[in-house]
Amino acid sequence: MDRFSDLPPEVVLMEPHRFEDVLQAVQAVRERKTVVLNFGSMPPEEAQRSADFVSGGVFALDGHQERLGEMVFLFAPFGVDVSRDPGSSAEP
Repeated sequence: MDRFSDLPPEVVLMEPHRFEDVLQAVQAVRERKTVVLNFGSMPPEEAQRSADFVSGGVFALDGHQERLGEMVFLFAPFGVDVSRDPGSSAEP
């Protein structure tokens, strides 16, 4: 039995300022929360490293990601369906 199956869906918005802050994003996805990360407050190199780290962690949890903007990503746990309006582009 999934210990998180009776929890209501939750979306967490995060704007990390340093790499250490993104560890919470992976933990949130592990807890079956959907996370929107805005990397706009980080230097570009650190933002890329952080996005790669979270992407890897979410992939290992069988979750998925969606790019919402230039520096904004959505990370969803397994079982959460994310759909995009057919009229919108995949890369904003």
